[in-house]
Amino acid sequence: MTPEDMWQAYKTINPNAGDDYEAWAFGLLEDELAQLVLDGVKTATASGYDLYALEDEPLPSDSSYNIILDSQGNAVCVTKQTKVYVTEFCNVTAEHAYKEGEGDRSLAYWRQVHEDFFKPYYEEAGLTFSENSKIVCEEFEVVYPLT
Repeated sequence: MTPEDMWQAYKTINPNAGDDYEAWAFGLLEDELAQLVLDGVKTATASGYDLYALEDEPLPSDSSYNIILDSQGNAVCVTKQTKVYVTEFCNVTAEHAYKEGEGDRSLAYWRQVHEDFFKPYYEEAGLTFSENSKIVCEEFEVVYPLT
């Protein structure tokens, strides 16, 4: 299903949703992470704050909608942001790591995987990633399809 088709299907049950949404896939393991979202295991994600400024892209906001895509660009589900906040990498909590639903869901696992993920992107952008780099933490819920 295309993102547009999924959005129109969602609007049949929530006509007040408007027309604003972002469609995107997770940076790595798109299919695996999209399935974790569908299964209700992954209810959070994180991104590099400094990368938004470089791309002149606004930060996500509470109550915004996203369509999660698989590795083929197919729409998997619609999510609604429930919480967005910015913190330093070293201050990301064990609770947030658990909500991301990846690996053993520990903070140690989260830090290692995300440091490995962010460093090349920062280097490519001419930036240095560190423990003090700002991270955009997002929490969300699946609103379509309903299970």
